[in-house]
Amino acid sequence: MSMNGGRERLVVIGGDAAGMSAASQARRLRGPDELEIVAFERGHFTSYSACGIPYWVGGDVEERDHLIARSPEEHRARAIDLRMRTEVTEIDVAGKRVRARDVDSGAESWTPYDKLVIGTGARPIRPDMPGADAPGVHGVQTLDDGQALLDTLAGTRGRRAVVVGAGYIGVEMAEALINRGYEVTVVNRGSEPMSTLDPDMGRLVHEAMEGLGITMVNDAAVTKVLTGQDGRVRAVATEDAEYPADVVILGIGVRPETGLAQAAGLPVGGHGGLLTDLAMRVRGHEDIWAGGDCVEVLNLVSGQEQYIPLGTHANKHGQVIGTNVGGGYATFPGVVGTAVSKVCDLEIARTGLREKDALRVGLQFETVTIESTSRAGYYPGASPMTVKMLAERRTGRLLGVQIVGREGAGKRVDIAAVALTANMTVEQMTALDLGYAPPFSPVWDPVLVAARKAATKVRNGH
Repeated sequence: MSMNGGRERLVVIGGDAAGMSAASQARRLRGPDELEIVAFERGHFTSYSACGIPYWVGGDVEERDHLIARSPEEHRARAIDLRMRTEVTEIDVAGKRVRARDVDSGAESWTPYDKLVIGTGARPIRPDMPGADAPGVHGVQTLDDGQALLDTLAGTRGRRAVVVGAGYIGVEMAEALINRGYEVTVVNRGSEPMSTLDPDMGRLVHEAMEGLGITMVNDAAVTKVLTGQDGRVRAVATEDAEYPADVVILGIGVRPETGLAQAAGLPVGGHGGLLTDLAMRVRGHEDIWAGGDCVEVLNLVSGQEQYIPLGTHANKHGQVIGTNVGGGYATFPGVVGTAVSKVCDLEIARTGLREKDALRVGLQFETVTIESTSRAGYYPGASPMTVKMLAERRTGRLLGVQIVGREGAGKRVDIAAVALTANMTVEQMTALDLGYAPPFSPVWDPVLVAARKAATKVRNGH
């Protein structure tokens, strides 16, 4: 039953990966005469790759527009009523309507919906400390953020940059600023960069960053951002030291943007993300779906909800939501936690559980670390690679893999991601029939060398 003469109305909050994938997929399944689609986006851009921002800032990607998969005009051409620079300020669940405000004029209006998709994304964590909002301090979550940072870089004479945090964004932004000729210091709370790896693997990333000329300060928490007389950032302070800065990048991660949903009484999990069922419906709500960086996902290895904001998931969520809204059927079963990144030519990859994740969920495990090469040792261009593998004690079930190495290392993690999804044991993995020729790998692929070693350890029970 619908409010406007037999046509249903789908309202989408958020115009990036999850929201617009959902809108596009719903439109493929149902024409404009059956389904009206209204989408709200508070920024200037839609359907862009936030993951590409560090490469745009660093100069690897020349044009901002290269990061945009679909412009607002392209969405509108497909009969999606896309309202840019419009922020939804309230969801009225009982009344099935949303209140939106035009960012430029301040004008507000209510829009009724039959079906609602929440794709509000994430926001960068800004430390709660003096100076965190000073001019020259930047998060990089949206294309608007990336543009603001480039404007700052263009208008700043000094060449000193401090990056706070050493996760994916922090590490990628540090490299981008080195490429732009900045002196870069990374201040990191953890013992090693890339806390998504175990510290022994993070150590390899640390060494590579220092090799690029990045100053790494570990085990240090930023306590305040110091500003000059002009109010702009001039340094970052920890308890023990001050680091001069003409620009500061916040790379300490993101939080789900769920204030709007929480105010409407929608259910969120322990990480602050919305909770959905397998069809990506918000739990307990028949006509509301959510996807992307504002939801929690099931980790198939640990069996617990996790917050993993990644573009791959957001696009899959959107596809599932759009299929369901459009009258089809699709589910999103969960993730295994795969991610890949790079620092200069060092590739960093991980999937499944780290040691501390396994311990937290009560799993006992064996761990092995092996050194191998990307190609047959005698073949030109062979480079070293370190593979760490976790297997469950007694059962030998694969629990996680981390790989750090040069060319050809990163995407090898996909072998492990498939093995995790299929619930394979390390013993079963040793029999995998992987592609081999000397230019591609040694006769035993590094992942299989680790699996053999892990299988032996599990068998011997130590």
